[in-house]
Amino acid sequence: MKGKIKPLLPSLREKKRYLAYEVISNSRFNDAVSVNKAIYDAANVFLGNLGMAKAGIIPINDKWNDKTQRGIIRVSNKHVDELKASLIFVKNIQGKDAMVKSVGASGILKKALNKYLNPAQ
Repeated sequence: MKGKIKPLLPSLREKKRYLAYEVISNSRFNDAVSVNKAIYDAANVFLGNLGMAKAGIIPINDKWNDKTQRGIIRVSNKHVDELKASLIFVKNIQGKDAMVKSVGASGILKKALNKYLNPAQ
């Protein structure tokens, strides 16, 4: 007889933050996949494999704003500052010169989307 696995209690789950970032470049990027890969690679160089595992960095590829060139990455609440620091090391994306800067962080994805990604003009 197979038993159902009990879900993890909310108090035991890893707390997360959603970091909004903006790409500053003369080139335009149509999707977040290449941008998130560049950020992920820069974070891997800065934090190393163990740091990446602890930080729990998860790029959210479908949350991307073409007009403002902004996107969102999920990270553990204890490692937000390390992810912000690793954004400095993104020098180019797809061979094009680019910089990435942090715009803000939120504990709720919907709030991060409304406040940073799609702000009401």
